[in-house]
Amino acid sequence: MGFFARAKKRAGLLATAVTPDGICAALVVARAGDQPQVKAILWQAAARPAPAIALDKLSKEMQASAYRCTTVLGALDYQLLSLEAPNVPPEELKTAIGWRLKDMLDFPLAEATIDVFDIPPDQNAPVRGQSVFAVAARNSAVSQRQQMYAAAKIGLAVIDIPEMAQRNIAALLETPGRGLAMLSFDADGGLLTVNFNTELYLSRRIDVKLAQLVEGSDEQKSQYYDKITLELQRSFDHFDRQFHFINVIKLVLAPTGADGLHGYLADNLYMPVEVLDLAAVIDVTAVPQLQEAACQARFFLTLGAAMRVETVAP
Repeated sequence: MGFFARAKKRAGLLATAVTPDGICAALVVARAGDQPQVKAILWQAAARPAPAIALDKLSKEMQASAYRCTTVLGALDYQLLSLEAPNVPPEELKTAIGWRLKDMLDFPLAEATIDVFDIPPDQNAPVRGQSVFAVAARNSAVSQRQQMYAAAKIGLAVIDIPEMAQRNIAALLETPGRGLAMLSFDADGGLLTVNFNTELYLSRRIDVKLAQLVEGSDEQKSQYYDKITLELQRSFDHFDRQFHFINVIKLVLAPTGADGLHGYLADNLYMPVEVLDLAAVIDVTAVPQLQEAACQARFFLTLGAAMRVETVAP
């Protein structure tokens, strides 16, 4: 879902994410054998969908034309589904997946852009069944995002999804040979992912928004905590049945700027629960405001998208 710019760019990936109240941008430089380095962040206030003037201002302040750029779709712009891979030649995979998704999407297949990535099987199993994640994005959402960025003279190298952005951060925390679960919250709700060997194996959405955890009354928060805990327990039970070869050793709670959830989960889940401090796994020396949990929460997925690692043709 995207195209690669041909012009020579500076080191680093500039990621943006559109939120209900603005646009987040983060520039991250990957460094072999060292922590990723955050060079700059910027938040531009704007109502969703972001007006052209806000994106244009962000483009100029972040010098977007000098970098490879990516953006993250919103939760309502796509669906992510896991399914058994059809036995077809690689060049026919997306078409075959599309037909399988036909009755699973909440919008017509003709209006979808399809992408597929593997879920690696158990290497020790006698018979290795292959599963895949299928991303079905609304054509209207993709084209709108492309047109919006083109108008601001931002060339998009790729359009990403939140699950992959969260996967990138979780990969920094993995213990070799063990699974790691991560839970984050933003304006679109909760997102649970499970990594193993830097690959994404599970994704679940939880219908609790960050604002509800921060602004709700004590009684409301208690109800949200119960709902989150139940969803996590169900998800982990399902994961254990489907991927019995992966031992998930802990749940990492992404920064929220809210109190109470960590303690509740730690008391009610069978696995250890840790709170992530992004400053412990990425170099934020150039942006000291990222020492604060609320700032980390705002830029969490944007930073994850900016940590995307891929080989680019010269």
